[in-house]
Amino acid sequence: MRVLFVSSEIYPLAKTGGLADVSAALPAALAVLGVEIRLMLPGYPKAIASAANKSVEVELEDFMGAGPMRLISARTPDTALPIWLVDCPSLFGRSGGPYQDEDGQDWPDNAKRFAVFNQVAAQLSLGLLANWRADIVHANDWHSGLVAAILAGGCGRRPATVLTVHNLAFQGLFPADLYPQLGLPGDSLMPDGLEFYGNISFLKAGITYSDRLTTVSPTYAREILTAEYGFGLEGLLQRRAKDLVGIRNGADYRIWDPAIDAHLPANFNLQNIAGKRVCKTALQGELGLEVDSEAALAVIVSRITEQKMADVIVDTLPRIIENGAQCAVVGDGDRLLERRFELAARQHPGRIAVRIGYEEPLAHRVLAGGDILLHPARFEPCGLTQLYAMRYGTLPVVRNTGGLCDTVVDATDRSVRQGTATGFAFESVNSADMLHCIERALALYSQPFAWRKVQRQAMAQDFGWSESARHYLALYRDLAPHAAVTSAAMADDLAPNKASG
Repeated sequence: MRVLFVSSEIYPLAKTGGLADVSAALPAALAVLGVEIRLMLPGYPKAIASAANKSVEVELEDFMGAGPMRLISARTPDTALPIWLVDCPSLFGRSGGPYQDEDGQDWPDNAKRFAVFNQVAAQLSLGLLANWRADIVHANDWHSGLVAAILAGGCGRRPATVLTVHNLAFQGLFPADLYPQLGLPGDSLMPDGLEFYGNISFLKAGITYSDRLTTVSPTYAREILTAEYGFGLEGLLQRRAKDLVGIRNGADYRIWDPAIDAHLPANFNLQNIAGKRVCKTALQGELGLEVDSEAALAVIVSRITEQKMADVIVDTLPRIIENGAQCAVVGDGDRLLERRFELAARQHPGRIAVRIGYEEPLAHRVLAGGDILLHPARFEPCGLTQLYAMRYGTLPVVRNTGGLCDTVVDATDRSVRQGTATGFAFESVNSADMLHCIERALALYSQPFAWRKVQRQAMAQDFGWSESARHYLALYRDLAPHAAVTSAAMADDLAPNKASG
């Protein structure tokens, strides 16, 4: 079974969030199960520089008016999976991030950038650019949402298509007058296609035209069928509900495991946790906090946005400090909220530390040195940080929504006695409920025996990718009869031509 896995981020080649981690770990787990999987990523400068075994697959001259580009065949530097990089200097050869410039502003030509990327993916999947054809194209989020629409608008047989929605809030919305530049079928700009309230929606295109849809947790799959969480697409998703399934994300324990983590000053595990205290005092010293191994250290490793309830957290920081805790914040996002956290750190020196920006090694050290992870959300498709934190013995405080609800067991009196508790959870989006939950966590922290019991249970959880990968494989196999016929039928009509665009 041949799968083309299309993503705008793949760790360690490109990362702004959890999508990159998923796009690295899930394909690796599928490869272990025997899937012939190949990745596809825009040719960002860092990605091209970091990829291994690079060679030019095909040259494309002035493709879609974007100028010359190359399809580079390579291997990922960590898992050695085969990957194709779309090397188009005019679209991807830029400083800044995958979607924004160095000032945090969206690239004004994002519609064209990812439309070109999707067009190349569609041609590649059909065997038009390389001596390889896909049985299934697995697209991820809006950045690859057009692939299914492009394939659906073609003639003859095509691969089956799967779209994973990692976050419905990001829909790839662009003005409708850009439609003629995107190389899409002439009849797809309509309410039953990719038109969305007068705009083009790349995500709606993927939801409409993909054969199967997945989200990254079972609860989120149910939530997005409602007006509260559907972001205007709930009607379409309700119509596609029989084709929608929620498959929980996993944690890549090759990278996120305190027993082998090279970023830590001391390693530790479930059986011997002594190294965690070393990590805590080292982190306090690194961030300028008072070095006090007994003080509860609450940590935040997250985007600083309203989705992540950063506005509610910053309001409660003084009360958290009054309860004797410390707080360390690592992340970036909304500039106003960033400044509020920085102000709180200046007002509470030695008690609150803030590092704006994301550094992978620091994130590892923060999760290892913390006691409590503050990780609530107004909505959360899955969340990965709480999975990592539990393995590192840092107990999460979450709101019961989406994947947070699916992965964290609240430490009630009963669950603590039964040995099933793994963290702390609350219901409402307000500071009072969250603060009460944090105070419950701090109260348990003051009881070392009970805290260690819950900590051990959290560290024992196995959120590895094996089980989730098997669910994806079952989904692929459900589509495989169609895909197998498609591959055979394409053999005569779609011999591997070198398309020039």
